[in-house]
Order: sequence, then structure tokens, then C-alpha cells
Amino acid sequence: MKVLVAIFSTVYAWNIPEEQVGQLRREFSEHTFVRADSDGEVLERIVDADVVYCSWINAAQFAAARQLRWIHSNAAGIGPLLFPAMIASPIPVTNSSGVSSVTIAEHVIAVALSLLRELPLAWRRQAEGRWSQNEFESGARMKTLRGARVLIVGLGSIGRETGRLAAGFGAHVVGVRRRPGEAAPPAGVAAVVGPDRLHDELPRADVVVIAAPHTRDTERIIGEPELALMKDDAVLVNVSRGTLIDEAALVRTLESGRLRGAALDVFEQEPLAAASPLWGRHDVLVTPHVSGFHADYWPTARRLFADNLRRFLSGQPLANIVDKQAGY
Repeated sequence: MKVLVAIFSTVYAWNIPEEQVGQLRREFSEHTFVRADSDGEVLERIVDADVVYCSWINAAQFAAARQLRWIHSNAAGIGPLLFPAMIASPIPVTNSSGVSSVTIAEHVIAVALSLLRELPLAWRRQAEGRWSQNEFESGARMKTLRGARVLIVGLGSIGRETGRLAAGFGAHVVGVRRRPGEAAPPAGVAAVVGPDRLHDELPRADVVVIAAPHTRDTERIIGEPELALMKDDAVLVNVSRGTLIDEAALVRTLESGRLRGAALDVFEQEPLAAASPLWGRHDVLVTPHVSGFHADYWPTARRLFADNLRRFLSGQPLANIVDKQAGY
């Protein structure tokens, strides 16, 4: 059996290390693992591949495959894979949901606390060599997660872990998911509501976390009307996809003096343009889509794929199957 490993990117961190491919070759020595490190190589080498372990493939590459039986993505978000022919195909797609849930949840807590505790002001004054104690106004604006109301939009592996951590700090956590009654609330989440209740919950939240997948239903789920409903001193955190927030509306809201601030790890266009007004705002924390980075990422991702490959070879149900119609 031939497995095509096609995980490459202009972002250095998203290129699979050769040692991880070598480990797969050692674990599954009876099978052939072939790398592809460009779109051209994928098009050439996918023709006789049985399995593809990839970041994405495009419609032309998919059409060239003659014996493909399964696709596994090294990412949790699989939007680039969901072109019409892929959605219509019976070939299963699985993802790597859960590989970075802990590190992304910790990132959410870190940036939320940074904004609640006014740390960006301290960092600016540190760079200037200025003692800024009086600017903190006796702590009048400094808040804690204890007692805060945290609204998490999306209760996948990232949302669930974020809820657990936030509750550990003493926050009251409410989650939003597409089917609110399908299961009991996850650990730490006090209540779960459907998307139809989002407008009811936004005015009550001190921290709003966007952790939902990008689908037709979640496109710009936070726009002008939603931002207008949020508290004046609320914090908005996005670790999902930039397209879930209307960036222009967010900038207008911040410029009006509303919202304590926003922490954004993802953007409508990446890299974020140098001319974006988000760069220069003191109330915005910009991180360059790194919330999922952690030292053990590739070994963890490889182990998940290897477990699924064993399932595939033995005819067992695959883990992390994507609902191609739903988009995640």
C-alpha cells in the first residue's frame, strides 16, 4: 500500500519533519511512504496512492488519484479540502482535532488574562523605561477571570478544554454549539445554548471566545450587530478562523471606544497586511496564527495518524471522521 505524505507550507512550522516520516516508515515497514513537498509533486505522486496524509489537496490533485481510499489531515480545520468533488465523494476524510487543543486553550487564557489585567499597558511602558503605576488608576479597570462570565462559541476539543481551564480560574462558562442538547455540558461548562441564543448571551459575557469551525453558518458570526451587543469592557478572543469575525466592523467598534480589547490569532487574510489598523492598536493583541504551536506537535500528530492507519488496515472504524456536509 502506498501512503502519500503531503504536508508542506511556506510557514516553516507546518512542514512535517523528515524524522516523523521516517518513524512512520519504521512502524509500517510493509507499506510505502512517499513525500511530496510541492503541488506539482502531489499531482504526480497521488495517482497511485491509497492513503494521503496531508495539509490539503486541491480538486485537480484529487481528480488525478486513481486508487485513493482515505485522506487524513494533519490539521483540525479542513476547509481547503471541502471542494464539491470531495464532499460528493465516498472517500472518508479524518482530521487531527485534539492535537493542539490544550496549547490553544492555554493561549486563550493567557491573552484573555493579559487584556483583563491591562498587561499591554505595562509592556508599552516597560519598553519606554517608565514607571506607570498611576496609569493603572488603582486597579479600577483591572479584572480577574474569577467571577467573570466566559462565552465560548464552539465546543469542539478546543472549546471544551478552554471551558475546563476557565472554570478552574473560577469563571462562569457558557458554551454555544450547533446542537446544544445532544450531550451533557462538558466539564467546567455551566450551560450550553444553541446559535439562536448567541444574541442573548453576548451582552452578559466578559470574555467571548471564538473557537468554532469555519462553515457557511459561522461565516462572520461576529459582525456589527453582535459587536454592538457586547459589553463596553468585554474581551474578544479568536483562535478559530479569521473569517468568523468581520474585521472592519471590529476596527470600527474599537475606534468608537467600545470593548476592552481583542486578542486575534487568526485573520481574514493571512499574513495580516502591514497596512491593517489592527497592528497599531493598543487594545489589540496580534499573534501570527501560532496558538496551536507546541514542542510536541509533530510527534502527537504522527501518533494520531498512526493509530488511525492501524484502524484503517484492520478494518476498524476511523477516529476523527469529518462530516463533509457539516464542514467539520
